[in-house]
Amino acid sequence: MSDAREPGTVMVWSDIGCPWASLALHTLRSTAREREQDILIDHRAFPLELFNSQPTPKFIVEPEIIVIAAHRPELGWRIWSGPESDYPSTTLPALEAVQAAKAPAVGGLRGSDELDAALRHAFYAENRCISIPSEILDAAAKCEHVDAEALAKAMERGAGRAEVYEQWRTAQGPEIQGSPHLFASGGYAAHNPGVLAEWTGDPNRGGLPRLDGYDVSWAQSLLDLLAEGNGR
Repeated sequence: MSDAREPGTVMVWSDIGCPWASLALHTLRSTAREREQDILIDHRAFPLELFNSQPTPKFIVEPEIIVIAAHRPELGWRIWSGPESDYPSTTLPALEAVQAAKAPAVGGLRGSDELDAALRHAFYAENRCISIPSEILDAAAKCEHVDAEALAKAMERGAGRAEVYEQWRTAQGPEIQGSPHLFASGGYAAHNPGVLAEWTGDPNRGGLPRLDGYDVSWAQSLLDLLAEGNGR
C-alpha cells in the first residue's frame, strides 16, 4: 500500500456504517482544523456486510452509537428516530459513491473526503437512509468540492463498485485488521486508535459495548508525523 502513503495523506480503511471509524475520522478532521493543518484522506472501503454476508445489525451499531455519543457529545449523534423501514440495510452505495467522487472531474480526494464526512453526518446525526441515491446526492450537494451532477452521472454508470470490491479483497489480507485502520507515510499504522473498549458479552445474546476510555492524543501524534513528512 505504499502508493497511498504519500506525505500529508492518510489512508483510512473503514465502513461508513462503523461508528468507531466515524469517531476516528471526526477526531482526525477536527484536530486538523484546530491546528489549521491541511491533510488529505484517501478512503478505502472495509465493507462489513461483504465480510459478514449480512447487513450490519442495528442491534450492534446502535449500542456503539450510544456509548460513543455519550462520551463525545460534540458529535451530535442520536439513535435512529425515523421509521424502522427507512433504516439503511446497506452502505455499499455510499461506499461506492465515495470512491466515485475520487475522480478529478467529480471531486478528487478532497471531494471524496467531504462526501464521506457528509454521509456519516447524514446517517449518525440526521438519521437519513444513506442506502439510496437521492440521499447520497443530497449529501453531495452540500459538499464544496464535489460536483453533484457529475457524481450522479458516475453513479448511473456504476462508478466506484469495482473499487469497493477490489478493496474488499485487499482488506482480507493480514495487514488490515478492521474498520477503522489508518496508514500514513513513515510506517504509521493504527487500528481503531485511542479506543479502549470491549463488549461485555456476545451481542447476539444481550452483550453490550463498554467504552472505558478514548485518548485523542493519537490524532496529534499522527498530524505531527504528517507535518514532519511535509517538511514543516
